[in-house]
Amino acid sequence: MKLIQRISKSTLTKPNTLLSFVSILAVIGPIIVVSAGFWDAISHLQNEPEFFWSTPHIVVYTGVTISSIGAVLGGILLYKKSVSGFLKTGIQLVIIGSIIQIISGFGDSLSHDLFGIDGLVSWSHQPLELGLVLASLGAVFIIKNREHTKLRFILPFSIIAFLFFTIWLAFNLVLIIGHTIQCIPVYEIFSSGCAIL
Repeated sequence: MKLIQRISKSTLTKPNTLLSFVSILAVIGPIIVVSAGFWDAISHLQNEPEFFWSTPHIVVYTGVTISSIGAVLGGILLYKKSVSGFLKTGIQLVIIGSIIQIISGFGDSLSHDLFGIDGLVSWSHQPLELGLVLASLGAVFIIKNREHTKLRFILPFSIIAFLFFTIWLAFNLVLIIGHTIQCIPVYEIFSSGCAIL
């Protein structure tokens, strides 16, 4: 019991510290996910064997785990009613984005079991990307609200990450709508997506 009291009184569980962790993890996690996603696309181009537990996929879901840890910490803040306004909205977006990423991860595993290799456009990738957008937007809200603290130095970085994820999702949605352009040479790096749709 004394250990729990010490932990709850420690600096690490103070709302400001938890907010810092939530926002940093909500920026770093999605960046890792997208970086590993590009790595996965390159491995597709090199015709490396495709299975769900490949190294790029493990790194992708390490990024999802990092985002999810941020969401859990944010959930603690919401449970303690330590935040309100944009901070609360930001944390809620991080939580929703992380939940979508986790569900999409299970969907991606199922997709690989059923269909094998997949492409850029698949029924599990776009929800994952939406989760990235929401989590990173939540981080922007949190950091913007805390820009008078040391977090201000990552505000530009978080905004750029959010914009990149949003543009990336939009690009993929355009590919779904205009599916005939998927098989043009520019799309070759993600050519397995032509077989999925």
